[in-house]
Amino acid sequence: MTKIRNSAVLWTGGKDCSFSLYLAKLSGHSIEELVTFVPKQGKFLAHPLHFMKYQAEALALPHHEIVIEEPFKQGYANAMHYLKEHGMDVLIAGDIAEVCGFQRWLKECIGNSGIELLTPLWHKDRKEILESFISAGFRAIFSCVKKPWFSSRWLGRKINKGILSELSDLSAKTGLDICGEQGEYHTLTLDGPGFKKSIEIEDFSRKKKDSIMYLDIKKINLKKKR
Repeated sequence: MTKIRNSAVLWTGGKDCSFSLYLAKLSGHSIEELVTFVPKQGKFLAHPLHFMKYQAEALALPHHEIVIEEPFKQGYANAMHYLKEHGMDVLIAGDIAEVCGFQRWLKECIGNSGIELLTPLWHKDRKEILESFISAGFRAIFSCVKKPWFSSRWLGRKINKGILSELSDLSAKTGLDICGEQGEYHTLTLDGPGFKKSIEIEDFSRKKKDSIMYLDIKKINLKKKR
């Protein structure tokens, strides 16, 4: 009999970590918690920490913020040992491809901690990932977009089949990664498989910082699912 391994999901609140959680659970992993590594002075524009708390409640999972102290490589290594000491066997991440060496660097930080890194989306076809995400019943929106690929009108739009067609057209014209893996855009998941409640954003504004445009989310509500 295969042993069920206790797993933590490296949580950013977007489509990729949400889908990876779903796939890992289907493959038999016991998801115990969501974990977000937070730099001491960090502020997440695309994935606000207060929004992640609502996601954790909607998923009925604990959410832990682990502050990463400098030097960062040692800080991440310490975080891995902390997870192992608290009963985690696997860290699940939503990485699709190497971005600035981070995935390789993350593996180095895991080192001899005894934690296994699981990346269910690694090197999968981008279009197939989005199609499967949509077909599985997830509901997610664009929370942050970047010039020159996007304008602020994309903020708050839902990830659906129509959007997939638009992203494919943009990719053909500009070389955009349709999953946003190079930082072209970010998302927030509002609902989907495993969610006990649905997240509704009731008040927000659109903000801009240099080439980045993002949602400033001011009011959030959780609703019972029908």
